[in-house]
Amino acid sequence: MDFFMWHGRKSLAFSKACVLLFMAALAACAALAPILVTWLTDSSAAAREAGKLPFLITLYTGCVPAAMLLACLYALLHRIGKGRVFVKENATSLRYISWCCFAGAAICLAAAYFYIPWIAVSAAAGFMGIIVRVVRDVFAKAIALEEDAAFTI
Repeated sequence: MDFFMWHGRKSLAFSKACVLLFMAALAACAALAPILVTWLTDSSAAAREAGKLPFLITLYTGCVPAAMLLACLYALLHRIGKGRVFVKENATSLRYISWCCFAGAAICLAAAYFYIPWIAVSAAAGFMGIIVRVVRDVFAKAIALEEDAAFTI
């Protein structure tokens, strides 16, 4: 039963491991992009019509905000692991993460011009950007409250 009790250090270690796994997957996708795009264009008439180059441009352009997002997320988790939760650096990381989501949404929305299914990815990325933005606002408020409390004593 203890296996299902994911909290504290276990949960943080799992989250950091997942981020590292996504970093490896991103690197693999970047390295294998030509093969992946060939597979997609071979299996989809709509993708074949668009051609390989737009997909490669979309994937490589999207790797930039994705890598930045993962780096910020790992740094955020690292600080939380050190007990530094409600600090300005975490609010800043969350702001960068939200902007990376919005950048990914914009890239995918532009790519929908040649391949309509990118709209779904764009909507998901934009929605995640909004959620992270709200969490950032909560963090900023908590940081301000913590600073006020420190000056009250």
